[in-house]
Amino acid sequence: MMKKLLLTTLAIIATITMVAQTADPFLTSIVNGVPWTDDHGKPVNAHGACIVEENGKYYLFGEWKSDTTNAFPGFACYSSTDLVNWKFERVALPLQKDGLLGPNRVGERPKVMRCPKTGEYIMLAHTDDMRYKDPQVGLAVAKEITGPYTFIGPLLYKGKPIKRWDMGTFQDHDGTGYLLMHHGDIYRLSKDYRKAVKKVADGIKEGGESPAMLHKDGTYYLFGSNLTSWERNDNFYHTAPGIEGPWTKQGIFCPEGTLTYNSQSTFILPLHRGDSIVYMYMGDRWSYPHQASSATYVWMPMQVNGGKVNIPEYWPVWNPVTMQPVRDLGGTVIPVNFKTATKGAKLELPFEGTRIAVIGHTFNNGGYGRISIIDSQGGTVHTNLIDFYSKVDDHGLRYVSPLLPRGRYTLVVECAGEHPHWSNKRGDYFGSREDWVTVEEVRVY
Repeated sequence: MMKKLLLTTLAIIATITMVAQTADPFLTSIVNGVPWTDDHGKPVNAHGACIVEENGKYYLFGEWKSDTTNAFPGFACYSSTDLVNWKFERVALPLQKDGLLGPNRVGERPKVMRCPKTGEYIMLAHTDDMRYKDPQVGLAVAKEITGPYTFIGPLLYKGKPIKRWDMGTFQDHDGTGYLLMHHGDIYRLSKDYRKAVKKVADGIKEGGESPAMLHKDGTYYLFGSNLTSWERNDNFYHTAPGIEGPWTKQGIFCPEGTLTYNSQSTFILPLHRGDSIVYMYMGDRWSYPHQASSATYVWMPMQVNGGKVNIPEYWPVWNPVTMQPVRDLGGTVIPVNFKTATKGAKLELPFEGTRIAVIGHTFNNGGYGRISIIDSQGGTVHTNLIDFYSKVDDHGLRYVSPLLPRGRYTLVVECAGEHPHWSNKRGDYFGSREDWVTVEEVRVY
């Protein structure tokens, strides 16, 4: 069966005449749900992230995940001028010798703010033990935005650590800094951002995890996720006339059942576009255990008006300058029918061009597929492990290669014979139970 599929595919390739270079929509676009590649050809590895905009650059901070363990390996910093092409700056805060972010500890959701009073860069993050039984908020500081950051210890409130899990931060228009906590607690930070000085909201009703916030036209919006571990769910939001409340739950902001377009909230970035501000939702598609290579991102502009928030449509590809979706992906289309759960089964497609995109099907029994680009000399020029699992069925982009020197290559898609799965603290099973990899279409540029 596999031999017949390969011969059929080669016959299709033979009929394609590449008479001109096809327009490449990925040069200036954010592509959701696929691994991004940095300036070193490696996956952009910055989850539970935030972005700080400064001096014409965007600085992305996030969890520098491992593919083998959930133990803390460091927090990464990347930079970009366009939100599309990312340069790896450094591991801004590395593994510590001991303490809250030492060996066999958890470090999550790093958030960075520049303190207006001191000019210092403050990083706050969730720290914990491997069983999530010792939650604290860690504090690190730096003089330069890219670091290195010096770890200070726990952020204190009334002289004691704050014992909560997921966290976020928010910097208001007047420069006041806030700490947002799991289950709806909000703390105002001191003038130097180095401690919490007042609990301004206490246990907002139906508050969730992975909190994020924005402030527009006198209304505060607090976003959160239901408690489903790394599984996606329909995220929701609250509103209030002041950060102290009263907070009112408004419901979900993406169509019901889309599970926030298969993502979990982490941060809201204000994008300045002319005389207006567009708020960009930043979310994660987690992929345990292969978070470093296979977890991806969903970033989308939000409609925020009159106390209501909406992301009415999923944009797989969109331009962050025009703030418009890319409807036509272009390229030379090659239909493919590759579906297997057999470890080691491969699809091989020769092509000539500068980039290739893979469209596939994800569903609740999807597994991991290894996608590789092989050059004419037999060398591997790029490879990535791709997650074909989603709780809600989805047909769309699974992989977009880096821009390649024009030449002849072979695309290889291989079933890895494993699948994303994990358990929460109660032992409940999440993820797939099978290893299916499904490719439906390939586009050559």
